[in-house]
Amino acid sequence: MTERSLTKAAAEFAANLKYEDIPADALHIGRRCVLDGLAVMIGGTEQPALEVLDRYITKVGGTGDSRLVGNAAKKVPAHLAAMWNGLAGHAMDWDDTQLAEGPGRPYGLLCHPTVPPLSACLAISDMLGGVDGKRFMTAFQAGFEVECKIAEAINPDHYMRGFHTSGTIGTFGSAIAAGKLLGFNADQMAQVIGMAASMAAGIRANFGTMTKPFHVARSSENGVTAALLVNEGFTANDEALDGKWGYLTIAGPGGDPDLVIDRFGKPFTIAKPGISIKPYPCGVLTHPSMDALLFLMQEHKLSAKDVKKIRLYAAKNILGPIRFSFARTELEGKFCMHFLLAAIAVAGAAGKAEFTDEFVARPDVADMQRKVETIDDKAIEAMGFERIRSRIEVETTAGNTIVRWADENYRGSPHNPLTDKEVEGKFRDCAKGLLPEGQMQKVFDKVWALEKQANVTDVLADLDWRSKKKVA
Repeated sequence: MTERSLTKAAAEFAANLKYEDIPADALHIGRRCVLDGLAVMIGGTEQPALEVLDRYITKVGGTGDSRLVGNAAKKVPAHLAAMWNGLAGHAMDWDDTQLAEGPGRPYGLLCHPTVPPLSACLAISDMLGGVDGKRFMTAFQAGFEVECKIAEAINPDHYMRGFHTSGTIGTFGSAIAAGKLLGFNADQMAQVIGMAASMAAGIRANFGTMTKPFHVARSSENGVTAALLVNEGFTANDEALDGKWGYLTIAGPGGDPDLVIDRFGKPFTIAKPGISIKPYPCGVLTHPSMDALLFLMQEHKLSAKDVKKIRLYAAKNILGPIRFSFARTELEGKFCMHFLLAAIAVAGAAGKAEFTDEFVARPDVADMQRKVETIDDKAIEAMGFERIRSRIEVETTAGNTIVRWADENYRGSPHNPLTDKEVEGKFRDCAKGLLPEGQMQKVFDKVWALEKQANVTDVLADLDWRSKKKVA
């Protein structure tokens, strides 16, 4: 490897990282991310895509290495457990979001960083018979940091041209996390990065279908598969991120390794610029506009019957990825401003209960979707993409027009984070009807004291509902 190799820098950081190297703020946010990750995984386990995957995994069979989130009675090969956990974690599009800091990188459009390394950590830790909390957290942080720094380094055209970063770059996060738990040295870490580079995939054409969350399922599975193969002696190019044929060049096109090459852990991305823990189960780019409508209607005491027209003024950073003009399924609804604003207007909420095909198909929701108009606003675009900016106008049936700008420091962002109690509240929403309160509290207690746990994967028993009956 060359002296200025991004692959080498990432591999050495991951191999050499010790728990004691991780600052307190990164550890606390890491616990928040783990709890949020488990929340969206448990909520995702009742999504239709998981029923399909359950049938597939059952038919494939194999050694019983690792238990599944939501079904501790079922043990499957580790790579399939990672696939399951990854699909569950992204099935509702409620998992956290990495913020960009480099020049020209649109705010909020890098990757969903927690689920791939967390999926790998759960699967490999259970395969190993359980690992203690410090070892688990160190592996999670290593995967998270390498994933985020690679996402920062690659040319933002990677996403703009149609790659889904959580599927592509997420593969590196899960591979590093798995390799760390398996005790890889720097050379082995470089090999697992090389394998991950050839396995990373996912295109945005599949947004609005089951295959969108499958990108994260596959990134989780592929990272674990890469680590298990390297552990057996499989080889790969040890500079796979770099040079003419490296991943940044091929999938970017290009990138700027100098943005990150000397900055692994300096600071940890999880702490600065930080991550967004989502209040809504849809793309983070939509959240400020949804909150703007929610607060506008609350402040002016409006109900759905008072709304004649809703206009959203935004730029292409929002209106490009959020591409559906009318949602017919909840999967499409996650990428449809017309539905998202309609849900707020009709229900005053957009949570687990609203993201169902039944709610999307309701006549009053469909009627409200037709009242929503999105406008590509060049003046907002000229303000830049380093924040998520938009403006809501509501024309009332009484003939008034009310305007509210979205708050750039939106809820869930590092500038306006959810409290720890609010993260617990999100877990309760995700697990509603699946886990009793006592089981939820056990999860909270274990995660907030994660590094004190003798065996982190004991939490899988507390997350089990599929082998039992749903709670009332």
